[in-house]
Amino acid sequence: MCQSAQKRQMLRAAEFKADREFGPNAEGMMMSWTKAAVVLGVAAAALLTPDGAEPQEPAGGGLRLRLSRSATSRALLCITGGLSLLALHWLYRLLFCPLVLLRTSDDVGYLPATGRSKAQAANEARRRRKVGQLPPVYPNGWYRVLDSFMLRKAEVKSVSILGQQLAVFRGEDGKAYVLDAYCPHLGANLAVGGQVSGNCLECPFHGWQFNGGDGKCVKIPYSKKVPESAKVRSWISCELNNQILVWFHCDGEEPTWIVPEQEEISNGSLVYRGRVEHFISAHIQEVAENAGDVAHLSHVHGPGAVGAWDLRYINSKVCEFLRHDWKVEWEANKPEKHCSEMNLKHSMTLFGCHCSLMDMDVVARQFERDVMIWNNKKYISNPLLVKEDSTIRKHRLWYKQFYSENSPTLQYQNDALDF
Repeated sequence: MCQSAQKRQMLRAAEFKADREFGPNAEGMMMSWTKAAVVLGVAAAALLTPDGAEPQEPAGGGLRLRLSRSATSRALLCITGGLSLLALHWLYRLLFCPLVLLRTSDDVGYLPATGRSKAQAANEARRRRKVGQLPPVYPNGWYRVLDSFMLRKAEVKSVSILGQQLAVFRGEDGKAYVLDAYCPHLGANLAVGGQVSGNCLECPFHGWQFNGGDGKCVKIPYSKKVPESAKVRSWISCELNNQILVWFHCDGEEPTWIVPEQEEISNGSLVYRGRVEHFISAHIQEVAENAGDVAHLSHVHGPGAVGAWDLRYINSKVCEFLRHDWKVEWEANKPEKHCSEMNLKHSMTLFGCHCSLMDMDVVARQFERDVMIWNNKKYISNPLLVKEDSTIRKHRLWYKQFYSENSPTLQYQNDALDF
């Protein structure tokens, strides 16, 4: 291998390591360090500024700065003021801004050995993991591509979903459109540098314009005629519950059902206050199947270890004074067969005493503990179940409706779950 090739390989490895270890929060961390540096810099400047009552005195051909009590007071005042501003900024973001926590694929669920990074532990676990006989990778149905607030009018965004690259844009009419990302002319990505013109998306390479509704090319700036075959795929989409959704069916069939509208979102009683986003190395069915796995709740989510995703410590003796108790029911929704309901009743015991104030109906808690299991488990297509696991069997039978004969399957069983 030549020296230049080795340098390129080292650069790629360094970029990969930086991306894996810093992740999407690196920019926020850099901003925090920048703010701290500004505060310390202002304080140092105030500390070294010569006081008017005590002039600078030459010493050995240089200048000597004498620190007075007033200079020290100014420095302390600057530090206190700067820290107060940072505290107020943090408090403002906590109370008035949506809380967004973005977890990278190696943040949760992998246990690095001594001397190994989380990214290295995650990569090794993925390589050695037995995947199992997975169901088809993409069930038929509706998929979220973006939250509505993420896409402004006349804005376009690139989205990777269902093994495809899509261009999602909002036209001048305020409607969201979803097209295949690659221009049929010479393959430019419409979402990278493309511009919204009316309700069309303009290619950044040669200016071809594609209608968001049907994907047809309506204008070629240097040609008098537009070929009939000049078009990109336009995905069936809708905007509901403050989300932009696309419809997928392996056979190209039209939607057979719609996502139910959530009245609490429509009338404004349920307001967006943030999200926690995880990258999970598991089949999508595994996540939904948790609803039917009633038995795991008391074992995984019963211990009261606060904020503990590491399963090694959730049963720590220190946390035995606090336990969560769950009563769960799962059933398929009869009127709308594509929907199911999971009803949970929660109670809590503190030092063996029931705390009635904590009795409530909840949807989910301590989700990160499940992530550690999903990231390391093998999918068992024919599981060994006992009588009390009957809801798992019911859930799998219900979930089969989202697959059809031509649903795409994972082609390389030895590969990681990169889909």
